Amino acid sequence: MRLVVEADGGSRGNPGPAGYGAVVLDAAGHQVLAEVYDGLGTTTNNVAEYRGLIAGLTAAGELGATEVDARLDSKLVVEQMSGRWKIKNPALQELADTARELAAGFEVVSFTWIPRAQNSRADALANRAMDGGSSPELDPSLAAGPAPKPAPAPAATPATTWTGQVGTPVRLILLRHGQTELSVERRYSGHGDPELTGLGQQQAAAAARALADRLDAHGVRPAVVLSSPLRRARQTAAAVADTTGAELDVREALIETDFGGWEGLTFAEARERDPELHGRWLGSADAAPPGGESFRAVGERVGAELTRIVEEFAGETVIVVSHVTPIKMLLRDALGAGDSVLYRLHLDLACTSVADFYPDGGASVRLVNDTSYLD
Repeated sequence: MRLVVEADGGSRGNPGPAGYGAVVLDAAGHQVLAEVYDGLGTTTNNVAEYRGLIAGLTAAGELGATEVDARLDSKLVVEQMSGRWKIKNPALQELADTARELAAGFEVVSFTWIPRAQNSRADALANRAMDGGSSPELDPSLAAGPAPKPAPAPAATPATTWTGQVGTPVRLILLRHGQTELSVERRYSGHGDPELTGLGQQQAAAAARALADRLDAHGVRPAVVLSSPLRRARQTAAAVADTTGAELDVREALIETDFGGWEGLTFAEARERDPELHGRWLGSADAAPPGGESFRAVGERVGAELTRIVEEFAGETVIVVSHVTPIKMLLRDALGAGDSVLYRLHLDLACTSVADFYPDGGASVRLVNDTSYLD
């Protein structure tokens, strides 16, 4: 008999109060046969993820499974259990050995990474466990029919920071795209669509590795990689998505400023062509290049997209791959600064900045223009 196991685990604080959850389903992945979840005291996300897998495999075995399709949103656990990644942590090695012993009791076991959004059942159980809940002892008779629907998990108590923000923030990791030929020549590059250069591809890969390593070290899984639709951003975002295992989603609002008639010109060429307008543009967010877009307009569309992101990914970590102006707009809003900051911020190619945005409108900037991984 083939069954599906969806497993998850988490820790609030990493390490912090932790719990795991696992759901056993029929072969089609529709009918819930069993749910198991429990708290773990204080430990890390990765430990909790493994404990969720172990609980799910144990439950599947008790229900008589001979084949198991284990689905998790932890790329680390999937890659380690599949033998593609080495296990350096002794505690994780012990848990992986336990999971492999359980897996050996089945005729076939597969380990599949799924996006977090597709693992909502196990995630809800893990959160219930972190809130102090635990599942009753498994009844093997559940294999004969569907399990009753679980009661809704209790709402988490909103967190309050020392600066007064309320709620759990969305953490945005803001990554500028890598080098293009236009950036080499220091030309205005807005809605034009150049590819990354060879160096730009190397920068994207380096940024992706650094982000994946940092997130894994803290047991954090990005909910999604959001990208501008332009090719230089999508190429950079694809490297990040491939490395982190996160889903890539293109958002039109994250596109760079439309520089209109200045597209492809150098700074000096644009100034020579439109000296009066260029001078105003350098000091006013309301001035726009000929046939192009003002910084004010960019800020409005980026601000509207930020509102959607905060609502859609509450409490998650989201990687945003975009361009100089949209990233500056997000940092300006996070800092609560005026338009003058747009002309004072410097963002290098393939740099990373980090800001937390709270549901009550508060924000906290944690990092600006990091390029340490490019050295």
